[in-house]
Amino acid sequence: MSVYSASVIRANLVKEEAMRLGFDFCGISKAEFLEEEAPHLEKWLLQNKHGKMAYMANYFDKRLDPSKLVDGAKSVISLLYNYFPEQKQADPSAPKISKYAYGTDYHFVIKDKLKELLFCLQEKIGDINGRAFVDSAPVLEKAWAKKSGLGWIGKNANLITKKQGSFFFIAELIVDIDLSPDGPIEDYCGTCTRCIDACPTAAIIQPQVVDGSKCISYFTIELKGEIPASVKGKFDDWVFGCDVCQDVCPWNRFSKAHKEIAFHPKAELMNMTSQDWEEISHDVFNKIFDSSAVKRTGYEGLKRNLDFIRQTS
Repeated sequence: MSVYSASVIRANLVKEEAMRLGFDFCGISKAEFLEEEAPHLEKWLLQNKHGKMAYMANYFDKRLDPSKLVDGAKSVISLLYNYFPEQKQADPSAPKISKYAYGTDYHFVIKDKLKELLFCLQEKIGDINGRAFVDSAPVLEKAWAKKSGLGWIGKNANLITKKQGSFFFIAELIVDIDLSPDGPIEDYCGTCTRCIDACPTAAIIQPQVVDGSKCISYFTIELKGEIPASVKGKFDDWVFGCDVCQDVCPWNRFSKAHKEIAFHPKAELMNMTSQDWEEISHDVFNKIFDSSAVKRTGYEGLKRNLDFIRQTS
């Protein structure tokens, strides 16, 4: 068997196992230095588009070179996991949280699946060294997903798939074996600017470039201090994250409801009224968001966000 045919067979096995574990899409790219992305990342950081997210400036080299994360890295396996919900928050006037945070924190759900995928590959292929990543390490996940043909980077800087839009978590396995790589696909945004036009805080400063320090998700999750008065009245009732640029994207008309039980929201959350949010106690917060990504902002952070939109509504 030739080296080429072996890498093709292994790549097919990777994709089969990924589908079996519930991943919606899987693509593969060669583990190499991200030359195209390097100057863009450097410029973005130098212009302070990461705001107070100091961690974004850390491990610059590791973000661009997978061999600095896994010794002898040869392939990057990119995976997409759907989180588009079937349900909506019942009270349209209630404060809103991003769809990705409706259920159990995705880090726990997907990390376990990645570990199982790596274990399966080690059992079926042999000696493989690799690491799993779910947006909590210095990996440019959207760049790798694009290189592996899973989608293109939209004007809102999100990865968009032609089949199901953009409501996906992105994860990677970086491994030290050769796998037949996939190639990138075309950009299908065309002349559409709906995401740019709809962004409440004008955070999309040019196609594919988001000023993170202006994004509602940044203000409601990442920023730990006081929210600046300059964005008063611009939150559109978002208290954790923001989905506006995805909600208006025409490609998301193809979104399909996820099948992950862990992502199903609690009925108490979806049925919360404006008054329930107004009166939320620490105990209720802990009960509803005990395993949710919303715990990242904490009770005090959520109360700060609620107070901010209340002052400006």
